[in-house]
Amino acid sequence: MPPETKKSIWREPLIVFGRMSGWVIAPIVVALFVGKWLDRKYGTGNLLFIIATAVSFAISIFGIICETKKYLKAIDKKDNAGGN
Repeated sequence: MPPETKKSIWREPLIVFGRMSGWVIAPIVVALFVGKWLDRKYGTGNLLFIIATAVSFAISIFGIICETKKYLKAIDKKDNAGGN
């Protein structure tokens, strides 16, 4: 197998991994800082932090589902184009 083929085999899975990881990490990190800041500002204990974390979890799930659907369509399109 030529070296160019080996590089191209790993490119798409690494991009998918990076995007999926971003959908998990980014909302949680934002919720961490925003939730703690809101709790200090309004003196609500940990209530707003927990709410922000729950919202970020929902955002992560939504993002992962959207990305998965996008890649499944791309794979299906690639399979259909290769079969003709």
